[in-house]
Amino acid sequence: MNFIEKYYPVVLAFISFLLSVTLWFTGQKDEGMFVGIWVPSILCFAIFIRLVKND
Repeated sequence: MNFIEKYYPVVLAFISFLLSVTLWFTGQKDEGMFVGIWVPSILCFAIFIRLVKND
């Protein structure tokens, strides 16, 4: 597994986190909280996919 394939979910989660913080501090608190929920969802989905691939 190369570096990009291994860490792309972490990069996507970090971008989602930055978007969430940006939305929150620009006054769009509901949208910021909604996007903030994406972070654990992205990471959990990536773990699930990695577990299924290893079977």
